[in-house]
Amino acid sequence: MTLQSKLDAFKADFEAGKPPYQVPRSVIETMHRATAELIASGAATRALKAGDRAPVFSLKDPDGQLVSSSDLLAKGPLVVSFYRGVWCPYCNMELQALQAALPKFEKLGASLVAISPQTAANSRKSVRQNELGFPILSDTHNDVAAAFGLRFALPDYLVDLYKSLKNDLPAFNGDPSWTLPMPARYVIAPDGLILYAEVNPDYTRRPEPEDMLPALRRAAAVAV
Repeated sequence: MTLQSKLDAFKADFEAGKPPYQVPRSVIETMHRATAELIASGAATRALKAGDRAPVFSLKDPDGQLVSSSDLLAKGPLVVSFYRGVWCPYCNMELQALQAALPKFEKLGASLVAISPQTAANSRKSVRQNELGFPILSDTHNDVAAAFGLRFALPDYLVDLYKSLKNDLPAFNGDPSWTLPMPARYVIAPDGLILYAEVNPDYTRRPEPEDMLPALRRAAAVAV
């Protein structure tokens, strides 16, 4: 079963109000509105693309250890996944799919990191619940996401909805800004060139992990 088919099945059950996802139709409509507006804004078209240079970043893992993109790229290509947080079921399914594909990435000499604005404690929870073998890095204030062109501010009506659902992003992220990254996936060559980029303002749509393998093979061939 593909990642997207799993996401589609979850979305169908959630929007149909099947237990335990019984939420008012107005909640679904508000989420649809926010997604449609983000798509219409063209924000995704302004994010970094294949052929651009990736920003250099250093972020802490859940144990407080600094992880540098430069150090990782010195070892080979780098796969980077930006995601919203442990509270997002779509993100958790994506993390699980990336974990399943991790041996294929490593066989091609690649490292994998996920980047999220959530606190270290929530990242530890993500790692534990999803049984991950790769680090989740804390991007406080979504500063690295902004450097990739991914950060966006939630509209006021969506903030109000999240508050009503007890989805307290400032508490999850340790940051009062009510910003998130658009879900995105990148393959970065050792020289810092972006070989693959997938950015989608619709958080229910995610690329398959295998979609990155051709770019990783190209990077591996160049490294040889």
